[in-house]
Amino acid sequence: MITLKEMTTKKEMKQFVTFPFSLYKNNKYWVPPIIKDELDNFDKTKNPVFKTADARFFVAYRNNKIVGRIAAIINNFEVENQGIKKMRFGWFDVIDDVEVTKTLINKVKEIGTQHHLEFIEGPVGFTNLDKTGILTDGFNHIGTMITWYNHPYYKNHLEQLGFTKEKEYLENKFKFNNVDGTYYARISNIIKKRNGLQALDFTKTNDILPYIDEMFQLFSAAYSKLSTFVPISDEQVAHFKKKYISFINPEFIKFVVDKNNKLVAFAIVMPSFSKALQKAKGKLFPFGLFYLLNARKHAKDVTFYLIGVHPNYQNKGVHAIIFDQYTKTFAAKGIENCIRTPELADNDAIRKIWEDFNPITHKKRCTFKQTL
Repeated sequence: MITLKEMTTKKEMKQFVTFPFSLYKNNKYWVPPIIKDELDNFDKTKNPVFKTADARFFVAYRNNKIVGRIAAIINNFEVENQGIKKMRFGWFDVIDDVEVTKTLINKVKEIGTQHHLEFIEGPVGFTNLDKTGILTDGFNHIGTMITWYNHPYYKNHLEQLGFTKEKEYLENKFKFNNVDGTYYARISNIIKKRNGLQALDFTKTNDILPYIDEMFQLFSAAYSKLSTFVPISDEQVAHFKKKYISFINPEFIKFVVDKNNKLVAFAIVMPSFSKALQKAKGKLFPFGLFYLLNARKHAKDVTFYLIGVHPNYQNKGVHAIIFDQYTKTFAAKGIENCIRTPELADNDAIRKIWEDFNPITHKKRCTFKQTL
């Protein structure tokens, strides 16, 4: 018999967070989160996303053992301001038993119906900065710290329950030596002179901080036309700044400004923390922090986390300035592989940016939707 329990206490939330550690034990492709960070992410007193979103957390039990988990999420800004009557679900993990999935999903659907929402979609997080999508192809590639990994049967469970694919995301990678540094140096100089632009590089985090608020304003302007876009509040920006910016190597953050020092393009790249997180096993101490700091300085693989160009400068080759910056930084650090975060399959603009690098699509993921 399958029973459902809502997790609310600190002890229960830790059980919610740590369930995947048993589900993916000894899986060499799953990348575990830091348990404390995950708990803080779900703490309504610490994560400002809860000012505009509600979430409830459930686990399924069989024979007194956890066999699945799910988060039921309502982004109130999305529902009330954008008129998108979506019931979200995320942090979905389950054993290979469709009845367990059905029990979890039915609870989320029940909540969506109670709130007069029109459809359910997932897995997704609270906002655009969260993880998204079920992995549908590329199960034999190591995950990243900003994507979910899952077993192949997840997709089958949802399809058996009447879900259909909603949005598809592609994950691509390319060898750094595919990038022609001489070409981008030449093009970058032309674009800068033509448009009165300047590239900004950093070695200190404190020099980056004054630009972060403006960067997120640019992020919103660049991504607002995408079907998945949900605005990010000032409180969430402040939270992101406090939690992540200081941990990213400042040399991997690149900005482009105009003659008035206004930001027109940005990119954030992170060293790959995947293997370091696997070694850390969910804990910063006693050795996890050492593994992460070592990866921050010495990783040979990097992940492109965010890249954005102001709409007024799109299709003007401004990305060439950013690639010129990274070419110099990556060459000095001996970077070998460049990995891109999930990008919407129908985002032709972003695909054109990368086409010169001969990227390989090594993973695919989808969100799934059902009418309530």
